Amino acid sequence: MIFTRESQLLQLKEASIILLDKPINWTSFDAVKKLKYVISKQIGVKARKFKIGHAGTLDPLASGLLILCTGKATKSIQGIQDAPKSYEGTLELGATTPSYDLETEVDQKFSLEGLSEMACHAAAKSFLGEIDQTPPIFSAIWVDGVRAYKLARKGEDVKLKSRKVSLHAFDVDAQQLPTIKFKVKCSKGTYIRSLANDFGAHLNNGAYLSSLRRTAIGDYKISESWNIEDLIEFINTFERNESL
Repeated sequence: MIFTRESQLLQLKEASIILLDKPINWTSFDAVKKLKYVISKQIGVKARKFKIGHAGTLDPLASGLLILCTGKATKSIQGIQDAPKSYEGTLELGATTPSYDLETEVDQKFSLEGLSEMACHAAAKSFLGEIDQTPPIFSAIWVDGVRAYKLARKGEDVKLKSRKVSLHAFDVDAQQLPTIKFKVKCSKGTYIRSLANDFGAHLNNGAYLSSLRRTAIGDYKISESWNIEDLIEFINTFERNESL
């Protein structure tokens, strides 16, 4: 069911799970829209009749594993979304941004005096297990029928409820302060941007996410994924009616 270089065009039409390495500055919807156009054209059906969707949003400023499902495989989306996620990235201590990442400018700066590697490792351990986490106001969560990020960009006061999430692993490398390299494995619904912000607050300091890459969703690994340009080129090598 996973689409590989040994797969046939018919598989894309009937049921495929596509492991995609989403580039930075692409939205998850951008990837779905692009592949919907390319695949539907190649299999000779109207785009609106071709079923394709993604199994878990990845922020535009993040790269890494985005799973797309086509045809009957779209029934697998919920199960994939429920699986644990793994990420790696960097965060910057000593400052905060309203979006908790690089989408917005720094709004506060803090002194790094007294900050140590030991304190950073201890802080990371404190987040393991089930925690309460409040999503960023710059997120796609619905607030009275409007996406939270749209309200936040207008400068409106956005209040979001906290939720229970779980961190199964959270490893940090604090050898190059104020930059922290990290790896995290977490439950669905976890916002790594919020984790970065909360991590800084735990240290009585500020922090924001400076880079993020999703490396796994359940048993699906980034090492098995397609570069989007290579995938499109491969799909276009099929003859229009091959295997259909």
